[in-house]
Amino acid sequence: MAAAGATAAAAVAAASAAFSSFHLSRPSLARRHFRSIPIRSSISPPSTTTAEFNISFAPKSKNPKPQSETLLIPWIVRDENGNLRVQSTPPERYLQDMAKAKALSAKKKKKKEESTARAVAVEPKYSKAARRFYNENFRDPPQRLSKVLAAAGVASRRSSEELIFEGRVTVNGSVCNTPQTRVDPARDMIYVNGNRLPKKLPPKVYLALNKPKGYICSSGEKESKSVLCLFDDYLKSWNKQNPGVPKPRIFTVGRLDVATTGLIILTNDGDFAQKLSHPSSKLSKEYIATIDGVVNKRHLIAISEGTVIEGVHCTPDSVELLPPQPKILKPRLRVVVHEGRNHEVRELVKSAGLQIHSLKRIRIGGFRLPSDLGHGKHVELKQGDLKALGWKS
Repeated sequence: MAAAGATAAAAVAAASAAFSSFHLSRPSLARRHFRSIPIRSSISPPSTTTAEFNISFAPKSKNPKPQSETLLIPWIVRDENGNLRVQSTPPERYLQDMAKAKALSAKKKKKKEESTARAVAVEPKYSKAARRFYNENFRDPPQRLSKVLAAAGVASRRSSEELIFEGRVTVNGSVCNTPQTRVDPARDMIYVNGNRLPKKLPPKVYLALNKPKGYICSSGEKESKSVLCLFDDYLKSWNKQNPGVPKPRIFTVGRLDVATTGLIILTNDGDFAQKLSHPSSKLSKEYIATIDGVVNKRHLIAISEGTVIEGVHCTPDSVELLPPQPKILKPRLRVVVHEGRNHEVRELVKSAGLQIHSLKRIRIGGFRLPSDLGHGKHVELKQGDLKALGWKS
């Protein structure tokens, strides 16, 4: 029986030690002074096998005071040494994340309120009836189907006509075999080889290229050295700079032979290209021809008298021998023409008994090739540049 009494006393001591080492989550309870509880342990004589405990508690208060202190939650964090420790305040990173989240939420709420207020304050510029009247009376008129396909970048105008003749184009569910059919991409459903043509056509682009030697002015996909290869990066970045806008299908306005360098215009505007390349525009074109050999006065007279090209007698607007330069040993001629026939400048120089070493075009109309534009580089033409080319958009 003495062993049983010793076991009971040991249990009481262990409970007391555990109670004293327990950390309360409410500091008010931890600091409160408890009334001592008398514990009486009576160990019975050897015949008694149980231990009795007489525990009495303090009476409940009739008017308990409300607890004014907040409940503190222990935080288990890992310190710099990697050891776990308990603290009464949240970690610093947690407080920073909470502050950022609160600031971001407030910012979004403010932005939403501002956008809502702006939407309420701004009234539509035109009424629905006015917009309908404009669309019905002043909207761009329908265009020929082949022209719409070429403007959308499907193919060239001639190739688009072939697609139409082959029955691979449908308009509003019916096969269309007439390239002259008037259509409106915004209203009509146009399909090419089963693919829907976008309602929104790509914008008109006008580019000036400093053509390097060895490139062909052709839009054929099989030409590995076409000038269009120089615009791969431009077209690849189109979607990033113009999201949601179809890519333009650009082509050259006129041509330069493979050995000629200098200014050439590229666009996706067929009317603009037709206007510039047509002889009625009478746009002058200026070339710099570097000559092998010696140039004298009789050569200049022979060039100015002209020659017959493709059955037509062609004469230049002007021909001039440029002054020599220290870094350029060969003589150079400035030749200005306006007809723009095939190899016209080369034929004029050849008829005078001279041989061209290199040929470069530096001007079309009133637009001159920028002197700082490197070979293979291009610039976008502005409104003033288009006017210098005789184009009124």
